[in-house]
Amino acid sequence: MSKVKITETILRDAHQSLIATRLKTEEMLPILDKLDNAGYHALEMWGGATFDASLRFLDENPWDRLRLIRKNVKNTKLQMLLRGQNILGYKHYPDEIVEEFIKKSVYNGIDIIRIFDALNDVRNLKVAIERTKKEGAHAQGAISYTVSPVHTIESFVKLSKEIEEIGADSICIKDMSGLLKPYDAYELVKALKKSVSIPIELHSHCTSGLASMTYLKAIEAGVDIVDTAISPFATGTSQPATEPLVSTLEGSDYDTAMDLSRLNEIAEYFRPIREKALESGLMSSKVLGVNINTLIYQVPGGMLSNLVSQLKMQGAENRLDEVLDEVPRVRKDLGYPPLVTPTSQIVGTQAVLNVLTGERYKMVPKEVKQYVKGMYGKSPVEISDEVVKKIIADEDRISCRPADLLTSDFEEKKKEIAMYYEDDEDVLSYILFPQVAENYFKYRQAKKYKLDSTLLNIKDKVYPV
Repeated sequence: MSKVKITETILRDAHQSLIATRLKTEEMLPILDKLDNAGYHALEMWGGATFDASLRFLDENPWDRLRLIRKNVKNTKLQMLLRGQNILGYKHYPDEIVEEFIKKSVYNGIDIIRIFDALNDVRNLKVAIERTKKEGAHAQGAISYTVSPVHTIESFVKLSKEIEEIGADSICIKDMSGLLKPYDAYELVKALKKSVSIPIELHSHCTSGLASMTYLKAIEAGVDIVDTAISPFATGTSQPATEPLVSTLEGSDYDTAMDLSRLNEIAEYFRPIREKALESGLMSSKVLGVNINTLIYQVPGGMLSNLVSQLKMQGAENRLDEVLDEVPRVRKDLGYPPLVTPTSQIVGTQAVLNVLTGERYKMVPKEVKQYVKGMYGKSPVEISDEVVKKIIADEDRISCRPADLLTSDFEEKKKEIAMYYEDDEDVLSYILFPQVAENYFKYRQAKKYKLDSTLLNIKDKVYPV
């Protein structure tokens, strides 16, 4: 038995889950000193959707956020979430781009990179793990946890061994939908602790109402680190609250040695920000409660809101139950992919189309075709010939690692943004999110030179200077 370490998610997943990643850097800076001295194992503060949201909605350079937080956090490790070969985007990128992104992330201050693949295809983790270690950072390989006839404790143990073999420094059980039940967590952690020699971390969401109980059983089974969120931005679709867990473990063999009064000071800082988000409607009551649909349909909170949004645009909100019934069927057809970005969007959109058109796979989005062709990696279960034919007819499929077909265009992209270029980090932003990054560069330039931004042809958005 040993003390449990805590990774705090307030600066990344907590506000991503509850207020659509809208926490600004200026709202983070005043509390960084207290966060840095609270005794956390790490602060998860970058990656995931923060990169896109910073550029798209907040008019912020995500690289500047990383630099500023690093400048103010001296004692605690900074952690980010990386989508393996997808980096922070929604498709695969060439190895050279993955390596350059990781190099710049570590250079600008990241200590730990949590690397996952939506399909648990180890081939899509290997380059990122190897480069992270080469740059001197901690490479954490993540298991995208899900429930299906083929996702068993044995399969997750096998996957963990493979992740350890390619050089990971630790393993995260990434339970993005809150599906991991307490006693299943106990058995899974026990099995992993017997099978691999590196530390195990558990990340879950409270969407289904299970996560706090799941954490406790995982801790009893020997998990080394758990992810929590300071209470004003905890529970609901976020993580379990930090303070109650610290209090629960106090005086036990798992005592975190963290000071509850210090944590309360951090909570007091974020409480008015939460109230402001509630008043403005940025934080909805829909994300704060327990949603049992998560356990019935295995639909993560973010995916559920996306399905509602798609149906609303078609004036078909009353057909949500039909879509929720269709999601597991599509998932089975596609080989039981875990429902996490981007596979959750792929499965969800196809389920909506199947219901609205009245005929399964009558309309098939490009992303679904690409998935069936193997362009996202290998599905957990082979897709049947019948489904393949229905979706892509006689088009070719690939069996190689998708990134093997890609070549780097870094220098070409650098030339495309020559008039905005400030550093190579700008090029990486542009490669991941071309239009969004270009809009931000125009805004930045307008602000810098005090120009009228309306003259700069910023698409889809007019930025005040």
